[in-house]
Amino acid sequence: MTDTIHHFIEQYGLLAVLVGCIAEGESAAILGGFFAHQHVFVLWHAVLAAALGAFVGDIFFFILGRRFADHRYVVRLRKRPGFRRAFHLLNTHPDIFVLSNRYIYGMRLVGGIAAGLSNIAAPRFVILNALSSAIWAVLFGTIGYVFGLGAEHFIGQAFMRHERLLVGLGIGLTVTVLAWLVARHIARKEGARES
Repeated sequence: MTDTIHHFIEQYGLLAVLVGCIAEGESAAILGGFFAHQHVFVLWHAVLAAALGAFVGDIFFFILGRRFADHRYVVRLRKRPGFRRAFHLLNTHPDIFVLSNRYIYGMRLVGGIAAGLSNIAAPRFVILNALSSAIWAVLFGTIGYVFGLGAEHFIGQAFMRHERLLVGLGIGLTVTVLAWLVARHIARKEGARES
């Protein structure tokens, strides 16, 4: 069974990193770095997949905001906690917001929509988004790679092919649960502040 999982990760892991990074994606980028450390794929391939996924995701949400502002999905996202704050920050500090938006968990979706609804020029957004995506992918891919180093040092020789897959999945699950808890806490604070 673990051989099948290992083969599946080798074949489709980079695609999973790319798709996982289209939405929030930190856990996908970290897992990409972790599996790169385990020689499942090359680190720069994982970083490139994460950067491309992050870039495409933000462009998608920007286009949604710019071209489909009245669509029910966009209207629903505009009602999410934090949208008003994101829109305000985008209009007061557009460059800083686009560069830092992806580092604030839960802000990325509403940030992309807010950018599309703002007056920021599309070419400016694309350039800033590409720069931010690249930096973000290197940062989180490196974190995953360092997790791999730490896990290998901690577990030692027992860290063989099958066990590292389970550790990788455990890291991914842990990051996902922590990110969800942080997003939930932030959403509650924003909801209380906007009420």
